[in-house]
Amino acid sequence: MLAGGAENPISELGIAGFNACKALSTKFGQFPERASRPYDIDRDGFVMGEGAGALTLKRLSDAIRDGDNIQAVIRGVGASSDGRGKGITAPSTRGQIQAVGRAYMQAGYDSSTVQLIEAHGTSTVVGDATELTSLSAAFENTPSGESVAVGSIKSQIGHLKAAAGIAGLIKAIRAVETATIPPSAGFSTPNENIEWTSNPFYVPTEPQDWITPNNHPRRAGISSFGFGGTNFHCAIESFDTHFHTQLADEFDTRRRAW
Repeated sequence: MLAGGAENPISELGIAGFNACKALSTKFGQFPERASRPYDIDRDGFVMGEGAGALTLKRLSDAIRDGDNIQAVIRGVGASSDGRGKGITAPSTRGQIQAVGRAYMQAGYDSSTVQLIEAHGTSTVVGDATELTSLSAAFENTPSGESVAVGSIKSQIGHLKAAAGIAGLIKAIRAVETATIPPSAGFSTPNENIEWTSNPFYVPTEPQDWITPNNHPRRAGISSFGFGGTNFHCAIESFDTHFHTQLADEFDTRRRAW
């Protein structure tokens, strides 16, 4: 099957709406290079963008059988709704933690094995701090220190809104496939509202070689949040023929039993 998202065009109504809720960067017009700076001390909102993306999805055992070029394996998807909260754009730590936790529960492995998070990262004052606080709680089994890279594609192409999730997912897929930790643009000084010393996250500013773990594939998580408290997190990993052939056989055995 095909799955994706598209956002086009940027409308005057959309600009007015995001501006009214103080989500847009006020520095873009005067300082384009300073806009959309997720997790930076100088963040003040995002720049909107347009785009589209799509993925070809296939059952793992079928893709292996057919000899397909498998770029990544989706192991789990978690979702939650904050319900009636503080407002249409007010993020909830509890809701985000639920979505992340459910993704790794479905994936069948602990978040401590994840080395990259492609975050929602809107570069807003409240949003970035809330997201890193939520991730810190969801990654409580990961020791503090710079061991998990976190970034947001919004720093490079802006906020694609309806296509933001697919853009982040494509970026993460390419990262696990090419064994490269991708950089996040515009980051220089860490956001002062985030407890960096007590969490495992860091923001890479240059591409880094991704050393493959000894006992499992390269793993990444992708977060995408929406209006009204919709939270989604996707757990993916790089494809390994031996590892995933065994995994596919286990999945098929369970499926037949059901």
